[in-house]
Amino acid sequence: MKPAEMSQTNILEGKTALVTGGSRGIGRAVSLALARAGAFVYINYHSNDAAADDTYRAVTQAGFSAALLPFDVADRDQVQAGFKKIIDERGTVDILVNNAGVTRNGMFARVTDEDWRVVVDTNLTGAINCSRSALRSMIRTRWGRIITISSVVADGGNAGQVIYGAAKAGIIGFTKSLAREIASRNITVNSVSPGFIDTDMTASLPAEYREELIGQIPLGRAGSPDDVAAVVRFLASNDAAYITGQTIRVNGGLYM
Repeated sequence: MKPAEMSQTNILEGKTALVTGGSRGIGRAVSLALARAGAFVYINYHSNDAAADDTYRAVTQAGFSAALLPFDVADRDQVQAGFKKIIDERGTVDILVNNAGVTRNGMFARVTDEDWRVVVDTNLTGAINCSRSALRSMIRTRWGRIITISSVVADGGNAGQVIYGAAKAGIIGFTKSLAREIASRNITVNSVSPGFIDTDMTASLPAEYREELIGQIPLGRAGSPDDVAAVVRFLASNDAAYITGQTIRVNGGLYM
């Protein structure tokens, strides 16, 4: 274990966390980071059983605690059933990380109604569905952390990602308003806005385009999922108890 990981061991001991879209990329890194910090982590995923199994094994073979919890965040009934399972098994949901997301890239003039529905339902409505269910437990225990993954596209825009940018910008407004509404219950609500991160989603980009993007980043490199996970872990901890309604940008200076 690295020294940085050792210093974070057990800071979330006794907490129960749910990470949506937790099987790959940023979600996988967040699941591992929260588990290493002592939380029991429910790894949510929609359909990729192989990736979910791989992440589950990575957590449990390292000696940490997790369970798989498949459901579609865009389906309100599935979300409610998923949270009922967590409450039945663990009693509380202390930490919710809304990470599940999809993108349908293309010029706005060619965007279809189906593109809009899929992107908004997963990225924005999914976060709202899960947050509503999580709040029941958090309000009862008067402790909670809701952390939602936004995007640098919400901050600075990007041609070809109009729907994605709109959904991710909606997360920032949702975060600020909900944070004000429930702060008196000792529940914090924040978002994390990653920049260009090395994931399956970005790996498929043409090499020339990747180099062009990296050339715009002041720190001179793409970010890693672990860079984002470290911020999520901090926001989930008591060290971040006085931070709410904020968007933490993890982008190497791409947007300031």
